[in-house]
Amino acid sequence: MFMSTYNEELGYYVGQGTQEFDVRVINGFTSNSSLPLIIWCSSGDSTVDLGGRALQERDDFGWSLKTKLYSSSMFLCTMKWDAKRRKFDAFKAPRDVRRCSPLRKCSWLVREDGFYFSNDEVNWKKDFSWS
Repeated sequence: MFMSTYNEELGYYVGQGTQEFDVRVINGFTSNSSLPLIIWCSSGDSTVDLGGRALQERDDFGWSLKTKLYSSSMFLCTMKWDAKRRKFDAFKAPRDVRRCSPLRKCSWLVREDGFYFSNDEVNWKKDFSWS
């Protein structure tokens, strides 16, 4: 029998049938000098607020989450660099449960020309642009 319990304090399901994922956002800018990449992330239902960070070149921000296989868990991040601003789904269960496998790693490299995704931090593929 499949058993899981929603933990309101943690904001996700725990127990059998859950999977843990590591999400990481890396500042991949090469010429931002003293301008940091500002990031603010929270769960899609706003029950978990991971807060904001200012990332200098090559800095990163990461977290782990647990989700049910067929859940709708989501973490949304707002990114700001200079005059550019963009919201994106750093983790969206229906999209990422398979895409982040087999290592259960969802990594984002943010560059001047856009956002790159990798599930191994070796092979990066551009997912979308700033605009």
